[in-house]
Amino acid sequence: MSKDLNLCQFIGRLGKDPETRMMPNGTAVVNIALAVGDDYKDKAGNRVEQTEWVRIVVFGKLGDIVTAYCVKGSRIYISGKMKTRSWEKDGVKQYSTEIVASEIQLLDSKAGEPKPAQAQQSKTLINDFDDDIPF
Repeated sequence: MSKDLNLCQFIGRLGKDPETRMMPNGTAVVNIALAVGDDYKDKAGNRVEQTEWVRIVVFGKLGDIVTAYCVKGSRIYISGKMKTRSWEKDGVKQYSTEIVASEIQLLDSKAGEPKPAQAQQSKTLINDFDDDIPF
């Protein structure tokens, strides 16, 4: 049994609408940018606010839910594992660190309402896997 823990939790707002792609096998891959805030007092006693941007990747049915219900500015809770990918571009090794979401909770008061363009699709989507929704 491993004694390590790879678990990240965030509450924040989407910085833009979710970007959805489909894998060759039909699985949804959704990328979102989550703005998470922090504040503290500096030495002079002034309140300083900071925003960090977190890259989030959501797969499968959970990604379909994010696409159907979330838009820029939506407030959500995300839990998942940190993952670093690497690739080579023009002979230079590139890296990207992101969170692979395993749990999402919609925190807005309108969380039960799908986006207008997605309304019909999401009704079918939710009826297809109602028992699998993790929240």
